[in-house]
Amino acid sequence: MNWEQLLSLKRFGDTHKRLRKEQDETRLGFEVDYDRIIFSSAFRSLQDKTQVIPLSKTDFVHTRLTHSLEVSVVGRSLGRIAGKKLLEKHPHLQEVHGYRFNDFGAIVAAAALAHDIGNPPFGHSGEKAIGEYFATGNGQQYQSLLTEKEWQDIIDFEGNANGFKLLTESREGVEGGLRLSYATLGAFMKYPKESLPKKPTKHIADKKFGFFQSDKDSFIGVAEELGLIQTRTGADSSFSRHPLTYLVEAADDICYTIIDFEDGINLGLISEDYALEYLIKLVKDSINTKKYNSLRFQQDRLSYLRALAINTLITDAISVFVAHEEAILDGTFNVSLLDKSKYTAQISDIISLSVDQIYQSQEVIEKEIAGYKIISDILDVYITALIRIKNGEGSNYDALMLYTLPEFYQNTTGSVYQILLNTCCYVASLSDSAAVHMHNKIMGKQL
Repeated sequence: MNWEQLLSLKRFGDTHKRLRKEQDETRLGFEVDYDRIIFSSAFRSLQDKTQVIPLSKTDFVHTRLTHSLEVSVVGRSLGRIAGKKLLEKHPHLQEVHGYRFNDFGAIVAAAALAHDIGNPPFGHSGEKAIGEYFATGNGQQYQSLLTEKEWQDIIDFEGNANGFKLLTESREGVEGGLRLSYATLGAFMKYPKESLPKKPTKHIADKKFGFFQSDKDSFIGVAEELGLIQTRTGADSSFSRHPLTYLVEAADDICYTIIDFEDGINLGLISEDYALEYLIKLVKDSINTKKYNSLRFQQDRLSYLRALAINTLITDAISVFVAHEEAILDGTFNVSLLDKSKYTAQISDIISLSVDQIYQSQEVIEKEIAGYKIISDILDVYITALIRIKNGEGSNYDALMLYTLPEFYQNTTGSVYQILLNTCCYVASLSDSAAVHMHNKIMGKQL
């Protein structure tokens, strides 16, 4: 792969190439991507979606929105630092084509901002709840009506694939979704493969999938424009990652490792004594002990340690990225940047403690159980109504339920796969509170 092609400013529908040296520096195309994402309704819904604690009533616990904003900030730093080093190594990108180090930061920041945009309510358990409705619940009855890959899309419902759909899907009068630059879309595409074959290799890009069958042509179009390496031939579409995806992933990994840990301490799920013990090897070279000891309040001490730890991991991730640039460009770098970090052991210890004390805490488990029931019930009511109406068997109740859906999701003329997938995507678009409210109405608990 080559950087000139990977940094494509092309957008859906463009008939001519957009050249970097002709860009308006006050309104750079990659920065337009960021603006379009942040003003989208899908991004706004993240303000009430779970990051760690579902339906948390405290104001300092992160939601998907605050998490995404923080990942974007870290991603911007990673992109800018990496961009500076890449331009030093490949000066023609600046001298001939006009790219600046801030371009890399803008691409990574925009892709990082959108990295969770397709996630359902109630965290990762929301994805599992959608899939299990079909794999083990009432949705099993539709398997015979779908192809093998369509069925896999549904039973392994994937927030990353839904995110690509949200960013690129055309609607009447709105061609190409948000019409983001292909460079930003490429950096967003964490798992550039379809749902089958499932985990065919141990390469990090094969861990999950990145697009539904309905969006296959769009995905391939982006991959080919960027010059991503095709990793499979025949009927199974799969590509190498865009190099900047590794920086987006690193930003996410850094934030959830450190900040989820911080949330757990602020919530009292983890003792503050663990903070310094677990972070000391990350901050020992940068901590000012006099300043640390002068901080009276726990929240200030944690904020100080968090900032130092994040800065350490940013520096380390850049070192790994630069050292392995050649392997990343030829598609053979098969792990995340933090998997090659010299702090891997410390990161693993923090994540293990977070899993034990936060992600598997009683509060989280109880709310995830409720989320499973809520999502399953909403799916069942809407899918039953849509399929019955499609088959000419709809009741008055089914028609009433249809009217409660946004117009875009009311279409019953498409294939069964399209109806099922669209309904899954509608449920995934709901915030935690909206899903609870909708469930209360369906169950007759609220008028």
